[in-house]
Amino acid sequence: MTRPRLVGLSANVQRPSKTRTLVEAVLRETAARTQVEGRVFDFVDAGTGLGAAWTRDQLPLPARRIVEAIEGADGLIVGSPVYKGAYTGLFKHLFDLVDPGALAHKPVAIVATGGGARHALVVEHAFRPLFGFFGALQIPTAVYASDAEFTDGALTDPGVRGRVVQAGEQLAGLLAHTAAATGEPVALAAGR
Repeated sequence: MTRPRLVGLSANVQRPSKTRTLVEAVLRETAARTQVEGRVFDFVDAGTGLGAAWTRDQLPLPARRIVEAIEGADGLIVGSPVYKGAYTGLFKHLFDLVDPGALAHKPVAIVATGGGARHALVVEHAFRPLFGFFGALQIPTAVYASDAEFTDGALTDPGVRGRVVQAGEQLAGLLAHTAAATGEPVALAAGR
């Protein structure tokens, strides 16, 4: 049985990060439902020089490996902190370097964090058009959390936690569906 490669990307530039916390939470929920090879990257892992690269050839090796992991993944969990109503500029820049056909028909879960509730629609107005361009299969439930929904860096809001569970269920189901469509058997997690 093949384990789908699930890559999480958090556009945070520091650790610890609320955005990474959400990405990891969706990954855990997905892995509780279907066996995956999961890996999470954040921009700290890309090293310096990501923003200065105009082409993939100019990327520093750590950043190039992240782009390659994204392109080689069977599914993605992507997240960014919200600044002025959109994902970060570096997040967009990284995806500008991803091959336009690499994400076609791949399941994608979207998460975002921000200072308050007024940024919640960023997932609909910024993320969804970007991944629509790539032809990715976006799960219906996106997860947005504001600072008030965390306590000491941990997600504590029951409503947001419920959305994390929904996102994990939907992503696991879509990974299984896309694997079945390609004839690849997918191992289910124990007890599910």
